[in-house]
Amino acid sequence: MNKFPEQKSVMVCPLDWGLGHATRIIPVIQKLIDNENEVIIAAGKLPLNLLKSEFPELKHIQFPSFHIKYSKGGNQLFKMMFQSYKILFGIINEHNVLKKLIKEQKIDVVISDNRFGCWNKNIRSVYITHQLMVKMPKGLKFLEYFGYLIHRWFIKKYNECWIPDWEGKDNLSGDLSHKYKIPSNARFIGPLSRFEGLQHVVEAMKYDIVCILSGPEPQRTILEDILIKQNSKSKFKTIIVRGQPGKSMPENTEKIEFVNHLPTKQLAETIKRSKLVVCRSGYSGIMDLIALNKKAILIPTPGQTEQEYLAEHVKTNNLFVTVKQDELDLKSYFPY
Repeated sequence: MNKFPEQKSVMVCPLDWGLGHATRIIPVIQKLIDNENEVIIAAGKLPLNLLKSEFPELKHIQFPSFHIKYSKGGNQLFKMMFQSYKILFGIINEHNVLKKLIKEQKIDVVISDNRFGCWNKNIRSVYITHQLMVKMPKGLKFLEYFGYLIHRWFIKKYNECWIPDWEGKDNLSGDLSHKYKIPSNARFIGPLSRFEGLQHVVEAMKYDIVCILSGPEPQRTILEDILIKQNSKSKFKTIIVRGQPGKSMPENTEKIEFVNHLPTKQLAETIKRSKLVVCRSGYSGIMDLIALNKKAILIPTPGQTEQEYLAEHVKTNNLFVTVKQDELDLKSYFPY
């Protein structure tokens, strides 16, 4: 990342489809603080709650949310198509809200993590994404290049595009950022993980399994219910990190401990002190696991083509095992 001039006012705007965009922007925010910039966080409710807990001293603004929901079944494409008007309205709305905030807060720079509308021609704007193209399901692969062109049009509205991955063959995102030519304003900056600097946290084992949940409903709850059912019938000592900061929480049982959210250092310690991680195959989660060199079972959200692709792409790494949600059987994977 380029060093911003000191004393600039920088607004950081992560997308709110799950918490991954918020967690991976934590090291960006910390870098901005270290460089003596004034940082303002603008995000939807759940990511804002998470980032408030990480940076309580910063200014926080609740930003428009898309309120996207996943399908209960295994095909998310048609669910997304039916919600396309929400996405379009959300892009226009966030662009207009940002314009007002730039004047009110005297913002010099805006950093958007996958928010299409958070650019402004009057200030410096930076876009973060690992997904230059969108993976399509079988039968619609011919639309992938068209989708890439649309995304590139939005990226060109920004001064810079940061791709959180390594350039070349040894990469994490595969086709998502390497299949097509990257835009002229884009560059690879290496993976972003909130666990950078915490790799050497080592303590005695405390849990058999740590389950880390994330993503839009109802799929987040569906996986949570599966994990509760399987862990309740086992002897595993389990902690479930629910990805629901600020919300009500189930009571702990003899075998399962529940937490809605853990601060970065505490989560790193919990992961390192667990024999096995179970989580979605979201890109931010994969970057975090790579940073901690931790073994995990990756469970793609059914029908979420990006997660299904990433799970296949990274499973050659000996850290990861990939399993479909309806085929999960923890007893067959534990102990590792």
